Amino acid sequence: MIFFKEELSKIKGFVFDVDGVISHNVLTLSPDGDPVRTANMKDGYAIMYAIRLGYPICIITGGRTQDTRGRLERLGITHVYMGTLDKVPCLNDFLSKSGLTADQILYMGDDIPDYNVMTKVGLAVCPNDAASEIKEISAYISDRNGGEGCVRDVIEQVLRSQGKWSHPEEINWSSF
Repeated sequence: MIFFKEELSKIKGFVFDVDGVISHNVLTLSPDGDPVRTANMKDGYAIMYAIRLGYPICIITGGRTQDTRGRLERLGITHVYMGTLDKVPCLNDFLSKSGLTADQILYMGDDIPDYNVMTKVGLAVCPNDAASEIKEISAYISDRNGGEGCVRDVIEQVLRSQGKWSHPEEINWSSF
């Protein structure tokens, strides 16, 4: 059995799904039929902070919109895999490019397309409103729903456990 708090010290990289994790499960459609996603600003801050501390972050999503790609790139995420439902090859490519091993990865997913890849990583976690199958294989279920701070929740826990979450007075804001 995996004990979530004990595993946090081993995490060196993060992988996230978009829909239902970084954004809400309920999407509005644009006039063109593309999903209009909302994002949590605190999730974005935590992602940027982790990247600045040297943690590789990867996104693997079935979504394809350029608006989403633009947001992820503005946050500093360089490993972005879009338009895929078979997420294991994307994870393997990320591991190859980052030099990390699967046991050093925290993956947060929320639905069936995340299931296989979540069984391949060191720490599988999910938002509170994830599918029951995903909750069953997760070592941790955030008390926050997708798009409502669940990403910040897990990043902050990892960084705090490793002594890297700084007090606001200690942060060099000019590096952001």
